[in-house]
Amino acid sequence: MSVILEVRDVAKYFGGVKALDGVSLTVPERGLIGLIGPNGSGKTTLFNVITGFYVPDRGSVLFRESNDLVRIDGLNPNEVFKKGIVRTFQIPRLFNSLTVLENLLVTPLGQKGENPVRALFRNSWSKQERELASKAIELLKTFNMLHYVNSKISELSAAHIKMLETIRGLMTPAKLYLLDEPAAGVDYAMARELFTYVRKLRDEHNLTFFIIEHRLEILMEYVDYVYVLHNGKLLSEGKPQEVISDPKVIEAYIGV
Repeated sequence: MSVILEVRDVAKYFGGVKALDGVSLTVPERGLIGLIGPNGSGKTTLFNVITGFYVPDRGSVLFRESNDLVRIDGLNPNEVFKKGIVRTFQIPRLFNSLTVLENLLVTPLGQKGENPVRALFRNSWSKQERELASKAIELLKTFNMLHYVNSKISELSAAHIKMLETIRGLMTPAKLYLLDEPAAGVDYAMARELFTYVRKLRDEHNLTFFIIEHRLEILMEYVDYVYVLHNGKLLSEGKPQEVISDPKVIEAYIGV
């Protein structure tokens, strides 16, 4: 299986703090990969480096374009997004005054109706808008949220807002989705549904997911492979059962 993302010896420092200290890992195409570690281990910092929010102090990040891996470290987030990498955030960043459907429809890039000239000619963008609306409706059905389609964000529970953040990321035709704690604040049953849908989307549409998650009891049921960060370094990696049985991982989490 081809590698879609490769992180090579990446370091990121904040003053004297080594948030990342020589991290190397790969994500295969169509993979469902977990990234875990205690608080402050560097997980979100790594996502920020991959997606262009931070420039690494050392190392490189490579992403597959056609048949080649090309460097993307140093690109800004908008450029990384255009390459085909989408990420969600621990704290959802939604438009509170808009409906659920409207929040989904503002996400995709390259909408013809956003062009000031084309906006005057409805026939030039109405078909695309209908297609995007259909995609949004299908995703809301998939995630069992269709009944909230016309609700304002302020009317949703924290769990549904978190779910919507994941759905919004899926509105884009990306190759790689980075999900930052998608199950945080979501009840157990809904979190399992979310991961079930993510795996279904991976299997049916050949998508790739790289997921940070603290809820190990859920994550380990669904992912193919897991990386563990601790104090900015890669502590362990392997299949879920191998990782949770690793004495180094147990010590990092519970200190025994």
